[in-house]
Amino acid sequence: MAKTHAKVIVNPVAGANKATYRQWPHIQSLLRGAGLSFDYQYTEGIGHATELAKLAASNGYRFLVAVGGDGTVNEVANGLLSSDNSVTTALGIVSTGTGNDFIRSLGIPKDYVKACKHVMGECRSLIDVGLVEYRKNGAAARRYFVNGAGVGFDAEVAEASHHMPRFIGSTVPFVMGLLKTLPFYRNKDIALNIDGREESRRVLSVIVANGAYFGGGMRIAPEAKLSDRRLDVLTIGDVGKAELLQVFPRVYKGTHITHPKVRMERAERVVINCVKRILLQADGELLGEGPVTFQILPAALTVVA
Repeated sequence: MAKTHAKVIVNPVAGANKATYRQWPHIQSLLRGAGLSFDYQYTEGIGHATELAKLAASNGYRFLVAVGGDGTVNEVANGLLSSDNSVTTALGIVSTGTGNDFIRSLGIPKDYVKACKHVMGECRSLIDVGLVEYRKNGAAARRYFVNGAGVGFDAEVAEASHHMPRFIGSTVPFVMGLLKTLPFYRNKDIALNIDGREESRRVLSVIVANGAYFGGGMRIAPEAKLSDRRLDVLTIGDVGKAELLQVFPRVYKGTHITHPKVRMERAERVVINCVKRILLQADGELLGEGPVTFQILPAALTVVA
């Protein structure tokens, strides 16, 4: 690893109160001190990390390092996976965001000082990746996700959470977004197809997980594994508002899956159709709306873990 010249992609506005911009000089020093040869570039807006990662992988970099939060990791992974060299290019992560859900499943340290040492390790994991196809502004679109995606209530919460102050930590914005969304949200009637088995359900949300964590540390899919060649499909049924608030604290321990209106399944392909408008999020970022198709891409991404 030390002999590989890396491209480091830095999101300066990631983290509480744009912490990454302030931390980057120290992170840069730590990476160089650990023996990493690299050049770096700041992202300049939404989607830029994807462009930088695709260009870097296409131009011969075989090690990309994402410095930022879950959204930054998602963009860098999308760029890497969209290149012709995705099979031979590895991803390292120094997480400086507020959620840090993906690294929890990988076992990467949250503390960036430890993460800078970790990124130089020789241990690499070949993990699965999700691919979601959806609609955006009336046109077909597709995107990779590494941690998890969902439609319905969780997507609307993700949208609301992005408008919350970032100086208040990881979980608080999600909870505030939940409380803001809850009074106006109505459960959806959907047609759900899981590996060819189709049925109608009335749901609050359907969450399709690759990793176990979500929303800043919630164990949304406690048995999910990043390399089991399956997506964990969590259906939260026709739950009322009071019932949701009562059950919600159990998500942090993963015990919500025993609730009678929560259903856990595993699948390679999931299709969701809804007559009414239903929003989609992936890795915490609002993408578009349904109809939506999810599928697993086994062993598609190499991560230093």
